[in-house]
Amino acid sequence: MNDFLQSIIDRDPAAKSKLSIILTYPGVKAIFFHKIANFFAVAKFDLIARIISQLSRFLTGIEIHPKAKIGKNLFIDHGMGVVMGETSKIGDNVTIYHNVTLGGISPSINSNDQRDMKRHPTLEDNVVVGSGAQILGPVTIGKDSLIGSNSVVTKNVPEKSVMAGIPAKRIGDASKGFKPYAVTDEEKE
Repeated sequence: MNDFLQSIIDRDPAAKSKLSIILTYPGVKAIFFHKIANFFAVAKFDLIARIISQLSRFLTGIEIHPKAKIGKNLFIDHGMGVVMGETSKIGDNVTIYHNVTLGGISPSINSNDQRDMKRHPTLEDNVVVGSGAQILGPVTIGKDSLIGSNSVVTKNVPEKSVMAGIPAKRIGDASKGFKPYAVTDEEKE
């Protein structure tokens, strides 16, 4: 828990203390509820799992399907409107901003044929997804990639890519790592 909270402080300049993060960050609460819902989903108590996830959605504005797989240190900043579908897989140290959707592409077409299939995105380690981005379908976002705000991603993204636009296109190299708000110390001078 301490590493998780420290990872948020490291990525959020507004974070004042670990206690304030626990008490006031909706993403932290959503992840806590997801762990409980996921426990029941894995145990095949699907109705209980869905009730817990819907309670979490009501309280936080963040909807995470109980069967979504989440790695360590996921930071959902602000969080309102974030949706993660059933077969979403999130790696370690991922940052997701508000109004992001990790969704399927054709949920109402042949629903029976889509059951137990990978329909939602995989975000590998250290990915940052900007507010309003839509990542749709069983695509993989490579490690250390940055997805720009309001981008729509429907194809696999190579590691260390900067993606932006509708549809998203690779516009740069993210090998320098995550710079909060796209500001570096060099640019401030």
